[in-house]
Amino acid sequence: MRKYFKEFGTFPDITVMLLILLVCASFTVPHLFYFWTWVAIGAGMLTYATSEYVVHRFLFHIKTPENPFMLKMIKRLHYDHHVDPDDLKLLFLPLWFSIPGFVIYGLIVFLLTGSTSLTIAFATGLVAYFLYYEWKHYIAHKPIQPRTKLGKNIKKHHLLHHFKNENYWFGVTHTSFDKTLGTFKENKEVEKSPTARNLENRI
Repeated sequence: MRKYFKEFGTFPDITVMLLILLVCASFTVPHLFYFWTWVAIGAGMLTYATSEYVVHRFLFHIKTPENPFMLKMIKRLHYDHHVDPDDLKLLFLPLWFSIPGFVIYGLIVFLLTGSTSLTIAFATGLVAYFLYYEWKHYIAHKPIQPRTKLGKNIKKHHLLHHFKNENYWFGVTHTSFDKTLGTFKENKEVEKSPTARNLENRI
């Protein structure tokens, strides 16, 4: 496992996000005795747990754009990951996508609360869950056997998303939204899709 931790932690985009988490956490720790700090951290985690599904399903799987620039962006963000699921450079979300999104979320929280400390606590939860998401995604594509039944189940269905049918199993860290919104099926209930490895060629 040590080599996997090293490979994960030293990937440039992950390293930057780890540093951002460290900075956010250092400002949040002095406020951990306050109830609302924990609420903000939880809200940040819940926000990313929600956006994980929403962004994956409704943005990353959009109909192939006709605009060349948009097509290039979505290919880098997700289409090419389906073509080569094990390519590390395509596995992690790029900083140019993640950081602006986090800034937008943070600005919304600041406008709602007017509190810098709560906004940073929110960012701590947001970035922490993002890194958890990236780790679970990394595990799904590496020869690592999760120890828990839940972990094994999530990995199994993520790989089915890649190799069986791209229209199901959008969750990477949980299956809550898949089960709620009808995109969770058992393997035998779903037909193999001819475009699971090539989203760009969907009709």
